Amino acid sequence: MNVFLTGKAGTGKTTFLKHFKERSSKRAVVLAPTGVAAINAGGVTIHSFFQLPFGPRVPGLATRESKFGKEKISIIRSIDLLVIDEISMVRADLLDAVDDALRRFRDRQRPFGGLQLLMIGDIQQLAPVARDDEWAILGKHYESVYFFHSKALQATRYVTIELKKVYRQQDQLFIDLLNRVREYRLDEETLRALNQRYAPGFAPEEGYITLTTHARQAAEINERQLDALATPPRVYRAEVKDDFPDHSFPTDRELTLKRGAQVMFVKNDSSPEKRYYNGMIGEVINTGEERVEVRGKEDGLLVRVTREEWKNTRYAVDANSKELVEKVEGTFKQLPLKLAWAITIHKSQGLTFEKAVIDPHAAFAHGQVYVALSRCRSLDGLVLSTPLRAAALKRDAAVERFVEGIKEPGKETLERARADYYRDLLLEQFDFEPLLQRFEAFYRNAGDYLYRLYPAFVTRFREARDLLSLELREVSARFRDQLTRMANASKDPAADPAIAERACKAKAYFEEYIARVIAPLLAEPLPELDNKLAGKLLEKTLEELIEEHRVKIETLKIIHRRFSAPAYLETRAKARIPEATAKAQGRKRTPPPSFSIPSPSSFPSSPSIPLPPVPRPTSGEPRDILNPALYEALRAWRKETAEKA
Repeated sequence: MNVFLTGKAGTGKTTFLKHFKERSSKRAVVLAPTGVAAINAGGVTIHSFFQLPFGPRVPGLATRESKFGKEKISIIRSIDLLVIDEISMVRADLLDAVDDALRRFRDRQRPFGGLQLLMIGDIQQLAPVARDDEWAILGKHYESVYFFHSKALQATRYVTIELKKVYRQQDQLFIDLLNRVREYRLDEETLRALNQRYAPGFAPEEGYITLTTHARQAAEINERQLDALATPPRVYRAEVKDDFPDHSFPTDRELTLKRGAQVMFVKNDSSPEKRYYNGMIGEVINTGEERVEVRGKEDGLLVRVTREEWKNTRYAVDANSKELVEKVEGTFKQLPLKLAWAITIHKSQGLTFEKAVIDPHAAFAHGQVYVALSRCRSLDGLVLSTPLRAAALKRDAAVERFVEGIKEPGKETLERARADYYRDLLLEQFDFEPLLQRFEAFYRNAGDYLYRLYPAFVTRFREARDLLSLELREVSARFRDQLTRMANASKDPAADPAIAERACKAKAYFEEYIARVIAPLLAEPLPELDNKLAGKLLEKTLEELIEEHRVKIETLKIIHRRFSAPAYLETRAKARIPEATAKAQGRKRTPPPSFSIPSPSSFPSSPSIPLPPVPRPTSGEPRDILNPALYEALRAWRKETAEKA
């Protein structure tokens, strides 16, 4: 089941994600809609990970598919969980594009390829961006631009979990006022309380930051204030190495500072002292060649600031451990500072300020006023440059309907979801349909391209295909039906001894069956063909069959006294990583593992049809070649003739 984790501003969604990444045993990838959000979340952007083009995507309209490398395909096939941070800013068509990519390399019949989603964000905060010309296209297909109207997401089940304790603000009066703004409940009492912070003609004092609706406004304020300082400027140039896109820069590439400038830290202190945090305001006291001295506006402490490093990462697979790792693509080193007389509301999301000046009259989008007000730690630190009016809140009917429909799950629902998740993984373990489909695909291609030259090779696959279709499909379907009934009737399938016993008996039966019918065929070398395109197609479908076979064998191995969901996830992920030695045509393949397996007679659904032994080749060549010496001589002559031509 998918999860939407939400919560008001300041409830710790970002902190949760950080701890989740450190502690989760699931193989996860973290994505975000923008470069800055991705850097802050320690992940990558949705567009870069899935190689998606910018612009609207029309459901059902074929688009050019990006060509993924083998490593990216392995990652997509091996992950258990996709985390999307700042989901409120993800458009519905972008989420559907993610669905397309996942179906392409995973399960085409299931939304998001059967992958679990963890979506984090607050739908009451900043909304996705869709220009008028883009919405003119998308509006014909989507009820709204928001992620929850994605076609793929609407086809799934997901629960909403809300973080409710606010950590940013301590004053309950201010928290209550913010909640009313968030929920569009601006009555006269609320407006009167907030407008007490209206200060006409207020000239921002030291420590105040102005939150603007447009980037140009913030830039003009910062430039004007910097120019007004009589102290000499110093320019600090960032060190950018390798691949770090401009749009992901956390601060200016060329940062101009002066003594007396008001700045904001844009990164938490990486040193053990933790002297500053992301969003902290200070004043530049001294500018040196390699470091800057900044005095905090609130605590008055002097901090000697040196360059910090940001990493642009991508996900990769470790060649030895097969673990998913974050590989550094490029780095950005710069002072973790930004001029901070003003900042846009958009860039302030996730930050906390002690003192802020806000102009609510200029708000033009849903969530802007709430985001701006909720950046302040206290009501006393908030100044309104124009009075707040109810019209400043840009209501969105789609958001209101969605929020009204949210029903948080109770404990019983969550327990049932956990049991269902275990059941689904258990059923997946004994679902042999993907293996049968891969086998069928290779057999059909082999029949098309190999039968005339290698009829015995193709015949062995046909005989095995017939047995698999008749027996493996029927037996596994009956067993899965039985498991489904048992799991649905159990309060805790993971601890049910009857289910554990059935899983162990089934493991023994299916291991023996696969080792006898499928494994010997996969040990045979692939015959050579003159047609290179046909040869590549055969190699591709055979590699896919070998991968599916490897997943089943490796995951069955780990079933001992019971089926373990964490062990299954870990083993399945690693088994999805292709072996480097099983690629090119003509190369020897790793032989299938040997088995020492108990008698399958204890499994009542074992087939009644006796299985004939599958013929094995007696040498490295397929048995179709009756005279290997003549065959090699003809190959050598053909190659020599072709080179002379």
